[in-house]
Amino acid sequence: MEGKIKELTLLLLYLTSWKEDELPQEMSRSWKGYPFDILNELTDEDLIRGSIRSKSVYLTSYGLKRPKN
Repeated sequence: MEGKIKELTLLLLYLTSWKEDELPQEMSRSWKGYPFDILNELTDEDLIRGSIRSKSVYLTSYGLKRPKN
């Protein structure tokens, strides 16, 4: 069940993401209003990146491709 929650969280991050001009093309940004333990696991898998202090995360190129599969 935890794996499905992680995949759904990544999907929601992807669906609510936006591109910003100062980021490389393969990265998008999304608000991180999800459980921190799931966000930490996604960070450990290098699907997202971000600071603890920021209110948003960056989806890596792998993090953008994975929900599409």
